[in-house]
Amino acid sequence: MLRRIIIVTAVHAPSAPFLADAYDSLREQELPAGWEWHWLIQEDGRGDRVAPHVPDDGRVSFRQGRPGGPGVARTMALAHADGEYVKILDADDRLAPGALARDLAALEGDPAIGWATSRALDLLPDGSTVGFPGDPAHGPVERGTVLDHWASHDYRAPVHPATLCVRRDLLLALGGWMALPASEDTGLLLALDAVSRGWFSSEVGLFYRKWEGQATGQSAHVDTAERAARMAVVEARARALAGFPWRFPPGTG
Repeated sequence: MLRRIIIVTAVHAPSAPFLADAYDSLREQELPAGWEWHWLIQEDGRGDRVAPHVPDDGRVSFRQGRPGGPGVARTMALAHADGEYVKILDADDRLAPGALARDLAALEGDPAIGWATSRALDLLPDGSTVGFPGDPAHGPVERGTVLDHWASHDYRAPVHPATLCVRRDLLLALGGWMALPASEDTGLLLALDAVSRGWFSSEVGLFYRKWEGQATGQSAHVDTAERAARMAVVEARARALAGFPWRFPPGTG
């Protein structure tokens, strides 16, 4: 029986046209022998504008639900995540070639690693890409490293939460994504960092699309009061988790 990595995507109507591009990047992935992927697409709402863009492929499942933001949509999709690992893929992004195989190699190679990330490049409207300096070293990310960097660099994590691949059981133990209007993926990343070691691949794993309709480009995303509140609860959760004795794997210090 094939082992499975689950790809989870939250989508709303404006980003639905990009699903075809995301799908192409999935089809180009070469997995190790004995593995397959299953793509769970969860609409944040119940409309009729997303379904026409969902690929007709037996490896793809599409569901809808009450609107609550991308974190709610992804967490609802976990009800159908029947694989050992969960990989995030936003509807408007593309996986780089080999991304899934590298994630699996990191997580399968060390049972004490709870999550994996990789280098991301901005994908600009003209098709060009832009990278940024300051990536961590290739290899393990020690517990607490992400939170320390984030807290001292104006709430900017050293690794990109949109590149996360995580053990399903660990993801469920932490409750999935935070119930926030934004930064829910950063909240998950910091929670993971608080209880487990991670991994960073210096090879590009994601092309992060920049376009005028993306949620992080809207004015509400940078509202000063809301951002401060989001960052406060994200940090408080991570520090509370760090202060508890529970670690992944259980029994580690």
